[in-house]
Amino acid sequence: MTRLAGRVALVTGAGRGFGAAIATALAREGADVAVNYRVSAKQAGGVADTIRALGRRAVVLQADVARAEDVDRLVAGTLAELGRIDILVNNAGVMTPGPFLDVPLDRWTDMMSINVMGTMLCTRAVLPGMVERRRGRIINLSSQLARLGSIGRMGFAVYSATKGAVESFTKAIAREFGHHGVTVNAIAPGGIETDMSRNVMTPDYRARRIEELPVHRLGSLDDVGACVVFLASDEAGYLTGQVLHPSGGAVMP
Repeated sequence: MTRLAGRVALVTGAGRGFGAAIATALAREGADVAVNYRVSAKQAGGVADTIRALGRRAVVLQADVARAEDVDRLVAGTLAELGRIDILVNNAGVMTPGPFLDVPLDRWTDMMSINVMGTMLCTRAVLPGMVERRRGRIINLSSQLARLGSIGRMGFAVYSATKGAVESFTKAIAREFGHHGVTVNAIAPGGIETDMSRNVMTPDYRARRIEELPVHRLGSLDDVGACVVFLASDEAGYLTGQVLHPSGGAVMP
């Protein structure tokens, strides 16, 4: 499987969860991968080992995507080790659930800084090279919560706002840079089993969600990785400014 043979991808927040699955899926299709992490160094190293075992190159780079100087260092490190960046996956994100009035303001700042500013800073850093080569794929991670706002009794107001911003940014950049050969799309997963989702799912809530979904099952990390691989491939060259919804039918735009 070599749909991405010869391509280089940078995946932010790739030490675990969606990011680890996405980085591995890209490598399986032939891409070399820069594995970014903020604090999960050991896990990121394990992801890189998996990528190398697939016969692809991997580099592990620490950076806080909310900091412009870190992002510049991240991109420079990727270019130094892997030569260029063909695919950027803006996956890094944080979430603090809870009723709006109860979520501390410093957590608002974290979510806005990492989820929104991080996506924008990384995009800004890779676009000049993509524009120069007249080809690039930028894939941003949103969430079903950008459309649904809240699920069950838990509140996700601030997190939902950050992902709504990501989707608006995706469409604006897609329109601005499409004529340079750069496509920009988003993926809005929902009903996927991850470490983050397990922290907010009680057994009763999990069973209820499965019953509510049209497909009557939760999705896997591989379902999200497959969407990223498709959007990064040549076959998706006529798709830009779009939001894919691997959510088991929870969102039907």
